[in-house]
Amino acid sequence: MKAAVVYKKGELPKYAEFQEPIASNENEVLISVKAVAITNLDKAIASGDHYSAEKETQNGFIVGSDAVGVLENGTRVYARGISGTIAEKALVEKNRMVVLPDGIDDAMAATMPNAVAGSAMALRFRAGIKSGDTVLINGATGFTGQMAIQIAKHYGAKKIIITGRNEKTFQNLLELGADEIVSLKQNDESIINQLKQINQNTPIDIVIDYLWGHSAELILSALKGNGNFTPKTRYVSVGSMSADTIQLSAQILRSVDLQLSGSGLGSWTKEEVKLLFSEILPEMFLLASKNILKVNIETVPLSDIEKMWNAEVPDGKRLVVLI
Repeated sequence: MKAAVVYKKGELPKYAEFQEPIASNENEVLISVKAVAITNLDKAIASGDHYSAEKETQNGFIVGSDAVGVLENGTRVYARGISGTIAEKALVEKNRMVVLPDGIDDAMAATMPNAVAGSAMALRFRAGIKSGDTVLINGATGFTGQMAIQIAKHYGAKKIIITGRNEKTFQNLLELGADEIVSLKQNDESIINQLKQINQNTPIDIVIDYLWGHSAELILSALKGNGNFTPKTRYVSVGSMSADTIQLSAQILRSVDLQLSGSGLGSWTKEEVKLLFSEILPEMFLLASKNILKVNIETVPLSDIEKMWNAEVPDGKRLVVLI
């Protein structure tokens, strides 16, 4: 079968022939793959930079961690891969599989799960979002940030503040449900002052952070208290697109009721992952099939994988490989 194969970590995936996988137990099933989204997670695993990256193998490995495909009986599903998924065939887990509704095409369905996991899991399980909460999304101009805006609104957020640098996308983010924008192109003092004013007028209940780094330092500085009682802020780190580390003043921790946590592979419980597949993803696929959730997609054929792997996809779009 044809597949996207990495022979050495750090190299681009090659369009190559690879042995078709074989199911080894009753929880594994083979699907004919139709669409796979290229995510930052997949790129980090392929390069060896992600903490979940595989050990190198002499014969190479297929990239891709999930897929939309068709079972032998013709049922369309989204599923997590056991083998790499950017290939004509892939092994997937039966208990991490969702039947797709009518009205959602393969490419759209392929783009959603990584972004849903990167937003809904943080909002629901780490932040414990409640109707009426004010939510700040740090780095909302990317694909997952755009999904987070819509899901936060669906979960009942009263007000959504977003930060970002790509000013071309700001109007689109307002149309998706954002209420206020903090441009990260401003100087530090302006950003902190704007965030302080927002927090004073409508206390920020939840921060979902896809950037970390310096912007996180600015947000935390804006939340710093002055010795009076403060509302609780649930701050959830989901990504680190800006930097992996920050400087955090102990005075901030002592001056504000702050819950600091992370949301990602390894931090979720087994029960939370079960709910992702049994409740959250089916609900989000249904919303997308009714055009309530919107996504921006750019598609490429499998044969162009090496050329397109590191392509710049503009304005928060997600690249999808069609097979």
